[in-house]
Parts: sequence; C-alpha cells; structure tokens
Amino acid sequence: MTIDNGDEVLMKHFNPANILLPKKNFDKWAVVACDQYTSEPEYWNDVEKIVGDEPSALHIILPEIYLSDDNSARINDINANMQQYLDGDVFDTYENSMIYVERESNNTLRRGIVGIIDLEDYDYRKGATSAIRATEATVLERIPPRVQIRKDAPLEMPHILLLIDDPQLSVIEPLAEKKDSFKQAYGFELMKNGGHIDGYFLPDEVIAQVQDALEALIADKDDKLLFAVGDGNHSLATAKECYNQSKNPLARYALVEVVNIHDKSIEFEPIYRVLFHVDAKDLLDKFTAHTQANGNGEKQTFRCITPDSDKEIEVKATAKLPVGTLQTFLDGYMKEHPEVKIDYIHGEDVVENLCKQENTLGFIFEGMGKDELFPAITADGSLPRKTFSMGHAADKRYYIEARKIK
Repeated sequence: MTIDNGDEVLMKHFNPANILLPKKNFDKWAVVACDQYTSEPEYWNDVEKIVGDEPSALHIILPEIYLSDDNSARINDINANMQQYLDGDVFDTYENSMIYVERESNNTLRRGIVGIIDLEDYDYRKGATSAIRATEATVLERIPPRVQIRKDAPLEMPHILLLIDDPQLSVIEPLAEKKDSFKQAYGFELMKNGGHIDGYFLPDEVIAQVQDALEALIADKDDKLLFAVGDGNHSLATAKECYNQSKNPLARYALVEVVNIHDKSIEFEPIYRVLFHVDAKDLLDKFTAHTQANGNGEKQTFRCITPDSDKEIEVKATAKLPVGTLQTFLDGYMKEHPEVKIDYIHGEDVVENLCKQENTLGFIFEGMGKDELFPAITADGSLPRKTFSMGHAADKRYYIEARKIK
C-alpha cells in the first residue's frame, strides 16, 4: 500500500494518508469550520475563551469573520504556530491511515471516512467531467485570500466533505458493525454544542475494501463522477490552485472526509441571504421587475424580512431553483450598488435576528432536495453558489485531523 509521502502517484481515487492528531485535549483542539458564524463575533469570542493558550486548531486557522484587506500578520502567526506545533510535542503521526468517523449531532449520526484525494482528479469549472467536481459555482475572487493563507502553510486541516452517491450503502455503512474491532483514534464532545464524535483507524484490509467499493460505484457508468463537493468547495479550489503554483508533490493531495449522500443524517438546508446597507424597497421593486421581465410561467415564493416588515412575495422564476432566481438578480444589483454587502446564512432564526439591524433585508426560500444533486451536476454542471448546506452551522465539520503539505 502506498504511503502518503509525495513520492508516488496513488492509483485509487481515495487513499490513506499520514495523519497527524493531537496527543491530548481534543475538546480544546477541535473547532468548527472557519467559514461558519461569519456575522456572529460572539461565537468566536467564546471559542477564544474556551481555548485560551492551549494548542488548538483555532490558532492555525483564520476564521472568515476576521478576513480583512491585509491578513499578513494573522497569516504569519498561523504559519509560526503550525511550525511550533510540528516542532513541539503536540502531534502523533499515524502513517498510511484512514479514519472511520461517527458524528452525533442533533439526535442524528453521520458516518464518514477521512483520507486523501488527488487534486489532479478535481476540477471546479462548470461542465467538468473529472471524478471530483464542484457542486456550486466557484467564486474566483474568493480564492486569492485563501491562497495567501495556504501557500506557505506547512499543514492542512480539512473541513471538506465529499459526497458519494451510494444508494446500496456499500462503502461506508458496513464499517459501523465492524468498528468495535478497530483501534479508536479519538472520542470526545465537540465544543459549542457540536455534539459527540468518534474516530477509528481502519485496518489495511478494510482500507482496500473501501477503495474497491468506491471504484465500483463508477465502474459501469459513462459519467465517472465519483465525488461531489458537499462542503468546502472554495477550500478545495484553493488547495488545487496552491498545487498548480508550487507542484510540490505533497500539495498534490488534499485531506477530506467522504460521506454518503444517502446517509439518513444528511439533510440539505437552504443557505439564505441577508443584505446589509441596503434600500430594501428599491431592491425588492427591482427584483420584482426583473423577474417579471425575464421569468417563465412558474412562480417562486420568497419570505422577505426587514427591521419593519416580514412578508412573502411571489415572482416569476428565472431559474429552476429559487436560489438561482435570487442570486442571478443579486449579482447584477450589487455591481450597481457596491455599498450593499451580502452574507450567506444558515437558519431562519439567524436571518430574523440579523434583520433587526437598520438597512438590512433577508431572504428565506425553499431549498433543494438532496436527491436532485448528482443528476443536476451530471446534466447541468455546478449549481449557483451557496445553494445548499448540509445541516446547520453547529453540524459543520470540526478541524481535528492534520497533514503535512510541505
């Protein structure tokens, strides 16, 4: 079996890796994905208090709420902390490993497997035919700030979730009944209501079974789509760009968690929109006029929330999904109104709370069913950006495993 050392081309689409785990204090080490709670500084303030000065993923990521025009000082600190952790007694290294993961959250159990994918198999461009594809449009402007964070980093940590279309439950689900025979990697409570998580190292023979089962999913199909990016598309696109720039053999691979879209725990949640510094009446009038002029015969409904009102509007559809109708209009509107800012929000309650502020406008709408995803990607390519989320913010992947990329 090939070891993740950057010297050989791995022959499967999903492979074991040299995984780094903290030696202790997993409860303070693991923090939620950096692209969550981007309008809620109180969340990240609480995390800082919980972690303190202890070794933690918090000290080697840049929460997007803190992104600015000049992130150089924070990035320098992140890289220095990574090197300090590598040089110190923070990590144990588990060579040639895959980890079976069970995540309990909100009375559901999500199963997955952590390993590496080859970025040569990934293409985020619309219309791609690669084995790994984006599920939503990639915003190229969002990649450079992330490249600045990753390009000199000696470590990566995944919050990326890749989806497989396995209705027969042949890849991941059989591991559940075998887990008691696996060596446990970790088991602890995730901070800030993140639930409980357990990880188990897969034996070599089980890794081989997982790989064969994955390859079988596309063996007889004309379209060789194996993995669709469920979460972390821009992070994976960043990894691809950094590899293209450096051609560093270790950077050719990315650590991810693979989950089955047919897992009962996987529920697609809409990602809503909140606009700031906006004239709500002007935007809604123009949105209605735009859809009236460009829409088809189908109707779509949006709940629109401002500090003073909470009402539904019905418009003509200009795209199959409500999010497509709305986002296409917003892209044009915001070019003409650069003062307007947008955030992408999980949860109706968060939208309602944010829209208590002056000059805000929130949109709540019907989301996409998960059974529509793989057929949509195969037929039409990627979906509008921020179309769906797999669960609420607290259900997102926490940073736990790490891997050297230099």
